[in-house]
Amino acid sequence: MGQVKDGRVGVDDAIERLRHLPFEDLGFACVDHHRQLRQGFPEVIFCSGKTTEQVLAIFESLAARGNNVLATRASNETFEALVATGKFPLARYEALARAIVLEQKPPAASKSVLPILTAGTADLPVAMEAKVTAEIMGQRTELICDVGVAGLHRLLGHLPKLNEANVLIVVAGMEGALASVVGGLVNCPVIAVPTSVGYGASFGGLSALLTMLNSCASGVTTVNIDNGFSAAVTATLINRKIDGVP
Repeated sequence: MGQVKDGRVGVDDAIERLRHLPFEDLGFACVDHHRQLRQGFPEVIFCSGKTTEQVLAIFESLAARGNNVLATRASNETFEALVATGKFPLARYEALARAIVLEQKPPAASKSVLPILTAGTADLPVAMEAKVTAEIMGQRTELICDVGVAGLHRLLGHLPKLNEANVLIVVAGMEGALASVVGGLVNCPVIAVPTSVGYGASFGGLSALLTMLNSCASGVTTVNIDNGFSAAVTATLINRKIDGVP
């Protein structure tokens, strides 16, 4: 209303914007355009299980509102199909994170830094999903790789910066012990992300998940297996509250 009143937005344009609030029905998906207003960041596309055509239609719907767009668990083939439309020259593919990112307006950088730790190099894809997700939401991050319990001395040198953080993300497969170790050393919440990395008896990440859920360290909270996205959103929301971001 204020933008219409002072002439920055025409009446017809305002009506068109309001037409699709709170959501737009595409027939196979109801795109939640109100989420940016409600939660401070737009809806994210989870590509797994969707056809390329469905992903492109949702992507275009979100991008048309001028928001930044994130598509997780996306294949390179889906990205190539997006590029082929010629509509999104700013879109990029983060291969390790398996994410498509369209940054139409640079997000304001957070005051705080979110450390993201991995137990091993094999955990990097999940950690990168967390990193890409947090950064498109404006959260500054620092990736600390390969500091798992098989060589615990690698972690200790990072403790001063870890104790400066409001919240940490710890990504680990195998037996998932790193989250408990970190939780016993720092003075902030730890969001633990079990990964499906490991040999047969790790049961695709179930071993790490159960270790993290049964952590004896206070302040460790666990998300689902390989869910770097959820960990990043949760950590960013915590930092936003502490930083005073509405």
